[in-house]
Amino acid sequence: MTGADWLQVPVGLDAHQWVTRHGLLNVLVVVHTVTSGQRLLELIELVERDSRVQVAFTQGPDVFSNGVDDFLRSTGGLVLPWEQVIHERFDLAVAAGYGGLQHLHAPLLVVPHGAGFGKTHAGTSAVYGLDAQRLLHNGRVLPDAVVLSHEDQLEVLKNQCPPAVDVAVVAGDPGYDRMIASLPHRDRYREDLGIRPGESLVVVSSTWGGQSLFGRCADIFPRLLEELPSRYRVAALMHPAVWFGHAPRQIRSWLADCVDAGLVMIGPHVDWRAAVVAADIVIGDHGSVAVYAAAIGKPVLLVDPGLQAVTASGSAQDVLRHNAVIHHHESSLSGMFEEARARSEQLRDAVVERLTSRPGRSTTLIREAMYRLLGVPVQGKHRAPPPVTITPEECR
Repeated sequence: MTGADWLQVPVGLDAHQWVTRHGLLNVLVVVHTVTSGQRLLELIELVERDSRVQVAFTQGPDVFSNGVDDFLRSTGGLVLPWEQVIHERFDLAVAAGYGGLQHLHAPLLVVPHGAGFGKTHAGTSAVYGLDAQRLLHNGRVLPDAVVLSHEDQLEVLKNQCPPAVDVAVVAGDPGYDRMIASLPHRDRYREDLGIRPGESLVVVSSTWGGQSLFGRCADIFPRLLEELPSRYRVAALMHPAVWFGHAPRQIRSWLADCVDAGLVMIGPHVDWRAAVVAADIVIGDHGSVAVYAAAIGKPVLLVDPGLQAVTASGSAQDVLRHNAVIHHHESSLSGMFEEARARSEQLRDAVVERLTSRPGRSTTLIREAMYRLLGVPVQGKHRAPPPVTITPEECR
């Protein structure tokens, strides 16, 4: 990256010579992965309508950075190179990852990119994202605000990174709140996915990594397509790190025969929450999708490749692991589906209790935290979480 690649508008020492509007508050969105970008894109909407604010995006360093460049271009936003960003000052930076944050010059707000903080570091009981390794740099707390989804995560912070307790903001879970707002639109999502009246949709979700559903149980797709009655449709919902870790062409090639047999492929840029709202059954692993599915009352089956090794004790993921129906290859699908349906209501209540302690309030509380760091009064009226949208052509 050379100086010629740096943008001179709207940030920088001489930007005032070229911008049309002056005196704006510059907000930086740090996108480490496609997954974190999807979460941040909806959160930045909480401030970007403010006429006092100028929003810029950048790609933060991360092992799963594949696909971020295209994602950022698709936003239509101003994208600054990382090498420039770390030499500029901003009035606020927002991130859902941790790579390189010590190099930023801005008040910093960090949010989880999935269902709260439910994962542990491999081989330890340390909860990922609430540990001193992520939150401290040279003894200093990096974020000026750490958004928590549940009150109990304060206790985790006290144990793992005591200095960070003072910057914690318990705000609930924006992903859950958006899904609740989306429930009335279920019929439209099903139509967009090509699900006909009378058909039942089974969404099979995989997170990334060797312990994931796709890493250990990829044969579940042909099994479902072969064994389920014709009234069932099966959809594959892969974590973006699967899509971009192996490349979209490769994923589609591996599942091409299944697609020919009727599998619906949910593309990596589709809002996966629409597919979960549309589902009749969700089969998942230790990723966030199964947690959210259970939280809105969907019957859930879990594959169990090492779930205990990755779920944080007392988290929504942990509750799901102990109470959901476990998928066994030798058991009948109809029997497992029926048991999952019977457990869904009780499981929903138990998961929601651990997922969020501020249901329906996340956007208000996160917005207030962002304006507090910006140092200006909140402008405009509060907007309720909108339903998610879906692009049908991404699901074929």
